[in-house]
Formats: sequence, structure tokens, C-alpha cells
Amino acid sequence: MCPRLFEIGPFTVYSYGLMLAIGFIVGNYFFVSEFRRRKLDPNIANNITLIALISGIAGAKILYVLEYWKELTADPIGMIFNPGGLTFYGGFILAAISVYIYSRKKKIPFLTITDAISPALILAYGIARIGCHLSGDGDYGFPTTLPWGTNYSNGTVPPSVAFIDFPEVYNQFPGGVVPDNLPCHPTPVYEFLICSAMFLVLWSIRKKPLPTGMLFMFYLVLAGLERFTIEFIRINPRIAFGLSEAQLISIIMITIGSIGSVILYKSSKKGNNSTDNSSRFKQKEKPA
Repeated sequence: MCPRLFEIGPFTVYSYGLMLAIGFIVGNYFFVSEFRRRKLDPNIANNITLIALISGIAGAKILYVLEYWKELTADPIGMIFNPGGLTFYGGFILAAISVYIYSRKKKIPFLTITDAISPALILAYGIARIGCHLSGDGDYGFPTTLPWGTNYSNGTVPPSVAFIDFPEVYNQFPGGVVPDNLPCHPTPVYEFLICSAMFLVLWSIRKKPLPTGMLFMFYLVLAGLERFTIEFIRINPRIAFGLSEAQLISIIMITIGSIGSVILYKSSKKGNNSTDNSSRFKQKEKPA
């Protein structure tokens, strides 16, 4: 693990921050490309990426500190300014709200934007997960004997700390102390691979004559299924019905995506929802 990559004077470049930035850059590239294909102003796509970046990080941090309220009260400065400590769904929700407000201002249907951004979003998420892997921030999984089990002893949250609330793990070791070199599932790597495959699926069907909003509904289902399943081997406290908070939110995403797909499909059959109607909202490109 390598939480800190290098230093430039007083500035430290963290692996998580770098991969997060790379994720946004790569995601923005595909998002802008899709906006151009849909004959929409690519400058608006760049603005949306910036809005999503700022509001996404803010939302991810807000949900994280709410999840770890006790730690926040004990060390508020450390929790708030910790370069890690981000919860994806918090960022996703606040970013979605911010982009919705911006879409209303620009008079572009929100679902048109979400269709365009869906492939890029799932890829950017997967790339950012590599940052979690490199930083070893506790987003990894339970112990494993598989040959690719990963040593997170040099991470920001080593196993001796990560498993402190998991008696089913620490009870297996003398004195309840989990060794830091314990091989664990590299779940961030799993997520990167799964999300890359899902990106290819969404990217390959984006040109098909789908009802507006359908691609986004597919994204909600795929992203929800990915997170729901990976949580079974990932370190996260179970809060209800033996499920983690992320799994409960994933169920909501899958439900919305599934119901939304059915509604959009039936609507398109009745002729109430045209396919790929981006050209109706064509924006004149402005010089960058």
C-alpha cells in the first residue's frame, strides 16, 4: 500500500486523491464525448463535471462524518480535513441534486444529462476505488486465503483497526488482536474490474434507440447490484436485517431503476417518450 505517493515542497500527493482526480478526468472525457454525439454543448458537460466534483466530495464527506459521529465529536478537525473518509452515496445524492438544479437552469431535461453521464459515472467510480486500494483506507474486504489476498498493513486503516468492530474476525486471534499483515479481499480491485465491465455494457448500448432516461435506469440497477453484492465480503457495519447502509441504499437504487425501466418502456410503447431526443435541446457550442 502507498497512501502517500510523493511530496512537492509542503504539498503531499495522496494516492486516493490522485486516483479520484484521474477518475473525474477520464469520466469527463467520455461524458463530453457523449454530449458532443448528442449535439449538446460540451462546455455544459464540463460545467456539470465541475459541479458534480465539488458537490460530490462535499456530500461524500457529510455522510461520512454523520456515519462516524462519535469519532467526529472526539476529533472534529481530523475527521473533517482527513484526505480520505468519503462515502460514495453521500456524494452521489448531493451531486445528483446539484446537477438537477443546473439542468433546470440550462433547460436541458435531467434524464437526458443522466443518460449521457451514466457510462462515465460508473467508470469514474471504479477508477476512484483503485485509490481506496492504494491508500488501504479500510474499504477492503474480510480475510481470505485466496492467492490474491492483499496485505494492507501499510494502509491508513490497517486490519488491526479495521476489524475492531468485527468479533467474528478478532476472536480468531490470541488476545483479539488482528495481525496487520492478514491477507484480505482486495474489494476495491474487484469493484474496479466489475465497474469497467459495466462501463463497456453501458457504452456499447448508448446509441441504441432507448427511451430517454432508460440508460440511467440501467445504471441504477447495475451500480446497485455491484455495491449490494460486494458488501457481503467488504468491511462495513450491518445496521438492519444483516445489511449495511450501502446495501440498503443499493436496494433503493435497484428498485428505482427497475420500476423506472418498466415505466419508461411502457411509456415508449404508447408513444409518450421519444428515443434519444437530445437534438431537441441542441445547444450552440461556445469557444472554450
